[in-house]
Amino acid sequence: MNRINAFAGLTDRPESTGNGLNFLVVGVDDRQELSERQRDRYKLGGASCDCTDTLMLVHVSEDRDRLSVISIPRDSYVELPPHTDGRTKVRHDALPAKINSAYAHGGPHLTVRAVEKLTDVHVDHYLEVDFTSFVKTVDVLGGIKVCTVRPLQDSYSGLDLPAGTSTLDGGEALSYVRARHVDGGSDFGRMHRQQRFIAAVIEKATSTGVLTSPVQLSKVTSTMLESVRADRNFGTDEMLALAEAMRGFTPSSSEFVSVPVADPSHAVEDVGSTVRWNEKKAARLFEAVRQDKPLAGHDTAKNAGGSGNPGGGGTTGRRAEPTLVDVPPAQVQVQVQNGTARSGLAGRADTALRETGFRTTGLPRNAETQDVRRTVIAYDPRWDRSVRTVAAAFPDAELRAEPGRGPLMEVTLGKGFAEVHPVRAADPFAAEKHDGDRGRGFEAVTGDEVTCD
Repeated sequence: MNRINAFAGLTDRPESTGNGLNFLVVGVDDRQELSERQRDRYKLGGASCDCTDTLMLVHVSEDRDRLSVISIPRDSYVELPPHTDGRTKVRHDALPAKINSAYAHGGPHLTVRAVEKLTDVHVDHYLEVDFTSFVKTVDVLGGIKVCTVRPLQDSYSGLDLPAGTSTLDGGEALSYVRARHVDGGSDFGRMHRQQRFIAAVIEKATSTGVLTSPVQLSKVTSTMLESVRADRNFGTDEMLALAEAMRGFTPSSSEFVSVPVADPSHAVEDVGSTVRWNEKKAARLFEAVRQDKPLAGHDTAKNAGGSGNPGGGGTTGRRAEPTLVDVPPAQVQVQVQNGTARSGLAGRADTALRETGFRTTGLPRNAETQDVRRTVIAYDPRWDRSVRTVAAAFPDAELRAEPGRGPLMEVTLGKGFAEVHPVRAADPFAAEKHDGDRGRGFEAVTGDEVTCD
């Protein structure tokens, strides 16, 4: 393993609580070990930026039963502490910057200082991954499965995925996590894809027994160690001990969140457009990390199917697999009314919709007629994407466009209605949690919410 002393001489550090382990995991834009053919294949033209393309604070709980991954926007505004530039050897006072530039100014040492300054979380270990180690690790795992509800194309990174499920090799996976010209060109969309990919890696590693097979674990770790750099206190023994302690891990054992943001395009003189954090919400997030508390609250949609058939009047045993939708149900408003003579039907459907994540009025009612044969969804054509989410919950319904009705969808249940079909956002990170995420002010999802079914 390549060693680096990321902590030498650090002073005024946050206190170590001893509750779990905190890793700073960075992905660096380093192309030196890639051949000309590989650079061309992976669309890696130009020079390396000598910066951290990805920054994640990863917390492993004290009982080793939970992995919390916090993505830090690479353009986050930070005031770098006084330092000596690693390249020019020029001494600098504190200066405003984007956090990903800390690596260019002072390498891993300054990057750790900057992250600890922003988060007030003590970093126990430092891991640095480059393009080469990423590609090799994905390939030794036999590829990683990802899914999307719409095609993803980005000519800059070479990403070209159809809608549905795809198994990516190392080069394709690199394009998937690097692409910046999809998701509206947002770096936040890219962070969500990176988190989704980590969840998929956990799914692959746990479902194929990597953590429980000494032979497989040795093969994967030896591949990683060829090009990963780590601090001097995290070696092979520590890595294997951690893997042993986490043998019972599943995707639901992991949770993912991005730092809450107040201003995604905060202009700073001589720095450019930066990301300003929401300080109050970020403080709650990192306090939870220091206290070794779960970040993802209870999600009713995940547990909605435990009692049989929501909204259907009876039980059918195992609940159907949810349909992936583009617009999260938490962003869709629905009014339910009963178009049949079956008493209480609208109330049960309203409850089932709320359990699967929709924003219902909570005031189900009877329609003007109780002789509706087929369920009808009335919608405003301006919300033509949102209505597809409602239609997935009522797959046999008729869609009826009503210009001018606004964002509230109206579902009139017909005689053929049996149950609300479960739906799940293809990108749960985009969902608005209208309960304020239990008052904490940050959004978190678990790994089983973002992996393919």
